[in-house]
Amino acid sequence: MKQPDVQYNTRHPAYPVLQNIGKEITQKVKPKAVVVFSGHWEGEPNTILINKAEHTDLIYDFYGFPPEFYKARYPNKGDPDLAFKIMSLLDSVGTKSKGVTRGLDHGVWSGFHVAFHPEHNPLNVPIVQVSLYMSEDPDRHFRLGQAVSSLRDEGIVIIGAGMSVHNLRDYMLSRDKSDPMPYTVSFDEALKEAVEASPAERQVRMAEAARRPDARQAHPVGSPEVFE
Repeated sequence: MKQPDVQYNTRHPAYPVLQNIGKEITQKVKPKAVVVFSGHWEGEPNTILINKAEHTDLIYDFYGFPPEFYKARYPNKGDPDLAFKIMSLLDSVGTKSKGVTRGLDHGVWSGFHVAFHPEHNPLNVPIVQVSLYMSEDPDRHFRLGQAVSSLRDEGIVIIGAGMSVHNLRDYMLSRDKSDPMPYTVSFDEALKEAVEASPAERQVRMAEAARRPDARQAHPVGSPEVFE
């Protein structure tokens, strides 16, 4: 759930996939709220940031797109009580966090507009956005997920808004080509194998995937956070 054009690119293979994921969440899971970790939001050094406000404006954190992209709307509301609960969970494992006021960035709202369309498949529950670390450490982010995992037992869905590949330079160079760059396929497969590994092996496999040579190709310096 990433690029700002995803909600307009209805012919992209990912479009119906996002729609189906959204329908499964709203119709089968029926969450009480959604916690989303944004690949476009890094916290302060050693501190995770959490939106604690109920009402905020969208953030248009991208450049060079058509004017209508900056007029996109996505109705949403936060949940201050849930935000403080997340801070409490992080504090219980020694992780520093801070509540701030920050709207949804395009890493969240562009994909959510497809998965949870305001008219065709509205989410209708609070959304609390959480930052990542200002770090590329996969183990640290794995532990971050573990710290909030108990929220799922309370009917809260946890979503990571990111991409397995985020190399804008190669994306622009290969837009007119039908075949993907080789590293995009190999890294995507390695990542898939890691997340599908048994819980006992998953953290190690994720760390190994992040150290692969094609991982740096998939996420050049300055963009690895969208992988988390």
